[in-house]
Amino acid sequence: MIIYSCHGAAKQVTGSCHMITCNDHRVLIDCGMFQGSPEVERGNAEPFGFDPAGIDVLLLTHAHLDHCGRIPLLVRQGFRGRILTTAATRELARVVMLDAAGLQEEDARRAQRRNRRGEPATPPLYTLDDALHALDFFGADVGYGETVPVVDGITARFLDAGHILGSASILLDVDDGTLHRSLLFSGDLGNRGRPILRDPVPAPAADYVVMETTYGDRPHRSVPDSIAEMYQAIRDTLTHRGNVVIPTFALERTQEILYYLNHGIRDGAIPAHVRVFLDSPMAISATEIFRRHPECFDDEFLAELKHGDPFDMPGLHFTRDTSESMAINSIEDGAIILAGSGMCNGGRVRHHLKHNLWRERCSVVFVGYAAQGTLARRIVDGATTVRIFNEQIAVRAQVWTINGFSAHADQPGLLSWLGDAPRRKVLLVHGEYERGMQAMRDCLTGRGVACQLPGLHEPIKVD
Repeated sequence: MIIYSCHGAAKQVTGSCHMITCNDHRVLIDCGMFQGSPEVERGNAEPFGFDPAGIDVLLLTHAHLDHCGRIPLLVRQGFRGRILTTAATRELARVVMLDAAGLQEEDARRAQRRNRRGEPATPPLYTLDDALHALDFFGADVGYGETVPVVDGITARFLDAGHILGSASILLDVDDGTLHRSLLFSGDLGNRGRPILRDPVPAPAADYVVMETTYGDRPHRSVPDSIAEMYQAIRDTLTHRGNVVIPTFALERTQEILYYLNHGIRDGAIPAHVRVFLDSPMAISATEIFRRHPECFDDEFLAELKHGDPFDMPGLHFTRDTSESMAINSIEDGAIILAGSGMCNGGRVRHHLKHNLWRERCSVVFVGYAAQGTLARRIVDGATTVRIFNEQIAVRAQVWTINGFSAHADQPGLLSWLGDAPRRKVLLVHGEYERGMQAMRDCLTGRGVACQLPGLHEPIKVD
C-alpha cells in the first residue's frame, strides 16, 4: 500500500513536510518550520504527526527555513535515517539551521532576563548542539537529473526547481509490489528568465503531483518594471536625504538584489556615492556559498563571472559583528541597508526598522512574500504603528511593495511548469488557503484536472 500524508503547509503557507509510506518504509520530503503569527509558530513545538524514529530517509528540496528548519528537532526526537539533497542545499541548510538555533537560544535568554515572576522559561525549540548533530545525518550529495535509491521500492530523481541555489523538485518512483506509481513534489518553484539561476525544469510525467501555490492566484509584475521601481525608490529616498531599508531573505533574494544594485550603480540608475550595507551574517555566508556552486548558474551569469564578481560594487560593506550592525543606526542618510529576515519576524532588520520606520525621509522596500501575521505583512497592509522590541513605532517612512522579485513562480509560471500532461491527481499545498490554493484549484478543475487540498496529517491513499 502507498499512502501520502501532509504534515505541514497543509492549507497554509509554511512548515512544508510530506510523507510517503510504502509498505513498512516511510520517506519524508522536507521538514520545515512554521512561520507567521505567534499562533502559527506555536505549531513548531507540537507533535509532528508521525514518529520521527520511524522515518527511514528525508529528502530535502531546498534550504529555506520553512522547508528545513525543523530537521534538528526531528533528530532530537529520534530520527536516525539519511538526509539526501543537493550539495548546495546541504551547505546552505547548515547555515540556516545553525542560525535558527542561535536565534532561538538568544530569544530564550532574552525571555529569561525579562522573567520577573520566576516562572520556568520556555526552552528553545532546539539548540546549536542539536543543529550540529543533525548535520551528521546528511548523506552523499545528489546531482540534478541523478536517480538515487531511497528505500526498497522507492527511487528519487532531483530536478532543478530554479527557486534558490540548489533547490530541487523531486520525482519519486514508488512500487509496493502490487502498485507502481510516480509522485512529483514541486518543492518551491522559481520564475523563468531570472538572473543567476537556471529556469525550473518542467514537470515530467507523474501520476500524482504535490504542488506549491504561494502565488497561485495572481501574476507577478515584470522583472524590468520591478527593477525600475526599486531604482526609483532608491533615488527618491536619497534625494530626500533618507535611508532605504530592504528586508531580504538571506538565500537568493539578497544575492539577486546585490546583483541589481551593482548593475544600477554601474549603469548610473543609482547614485555612485551610495553606501550599501549587507547586515546579515547568514546572507554573507550564503553569498560566499553561491560563489562555490557554479553548477547551479545559468549561462549568462557564468559569462558575467569571467569579468568580475557580479555581487560586488563600490561602497558595499559586509557587517558580521553586532557592533558593526549597531553602528549603522547612527547613519541618517545615504545608505541602503539589506538585512534579514524578509518577513521581519526576526533578525537584524527589526533594529533598522526601529531606527528608520518613523522617519518620513526614509523608505522600506519589500521585495518578497510576507505571510499573514508577520511584521512585514502588517506594514505592507498599512499599519500606522507597529510594535518592535516592545516599543510602539510610528510608520511614517515610504513603504514600497515590489512583488516582481519573488523567488516563487506566479500563477502563469505554475501552470506552465505543470503543463498539459495527464495526471491522476494534483495535491495543492504551501499557499494561503483562501487565495493561492483555492484559485489554483479552480483554475485546474476548470481544465479538467482532479485536485485535492490535503488536510494536516490526513492520509491519502495512492491508487
